[in-house]
Amino acid sequence: MADNKLLVGLIGAGIQLSLTPAMQEEEASHHGLRLHYQLIDLDRTPGSLEQLPALLTAARIMGFAGLNITYPCKQAVVPLLDELSPEAREMGAVNTVVVRNGRLAGHNTDGSGWAWGFRRALPGADLGCVVLLGAGGAGSAIAQALLGLGAAQLRIVDVDPARAQALADALNARHSNRVVAQHDAAHAIAGATGLVHATPTGMAKLPGLPIHAALLRPSMWVSEIVYFPIETDLLKAARAMGCRTMDGGTMAVGQAVGAFELFTGLKADAARMEQHFHRLIAGR
Repeated sequence: MADNKLLVGLIGAGIQLSLTPAMQEEEASHHGLRLHYQLIDLDRTPGSLEQLPALLTAARIMGFAGLNITYPCKQAVVPLLDELSPEAREMGAVNTVVVRNGRLAGHNTDGSGWAWGFRRALPGADLGCVVLLGAGGAGSAIAQALLGLGAAQLRIVDVDPARAQALADALNARHSNRVVAQHDAAHAIAGATGLVHATPTGMAKLPGLPIHAALLRPSMWVSEIVYFPIETDLLKAARAMGCRTMDGGTMAVGQAVGAFELFTGLKADAARMEQHFHRLIAGR
């Protein structure tokens, strides 16, 4: 961090509305750092994922201190890195890359970030039977977090049944067969105590509901990972049904706190970052 300057960025698709740059730059300023956060949007680059190796090479050359990684790169980036943290290796997904001495080290703050938000937003939530929609990078991280928090049963549903089954098999190898992959969301949600949505559906560029609203019940809690818009169609339907809910902002803040600390080696002020996030949302 020569001269208190730091260059970091975000690689992903459709990320122009991300609040992460503002959160990271503002928190850095409180620590006396001049941090520039660069958006690297694959929607603006032909070839999309094919560009990922070149972008990582460029990050080394240009002196980046680190990169956040988001959809659709969290799993694709894994084999391109020099090392992985135990959490990232276990999840098979990376959302934060730290660049040190030309080496790329992959980490994952999605699971810890989601768990941080879950404890704050849904204290005492029933973890008897939880449905997870989405077995991609974010979903795999949240699955680990749910089991770590004590979920008795986890049901995974994905548009790619093979991916859901692969995640369930990997989790069961470490967590006493508490996980099942199911093809049908309606069947999975029957009897569930909670629902976590971990797909891009509901984002500003992908509006809509990931499930039929009629499948929700007032006794369930519902957690969303999409934060733009902060009030997704799923959350609207869940609140209308009387469900306890958790918006995607809590995970966004939690994972940003973890990423900031990895990039800088400094302790982030989580409450300050959360307040800043809500100011940013209100200003949109």
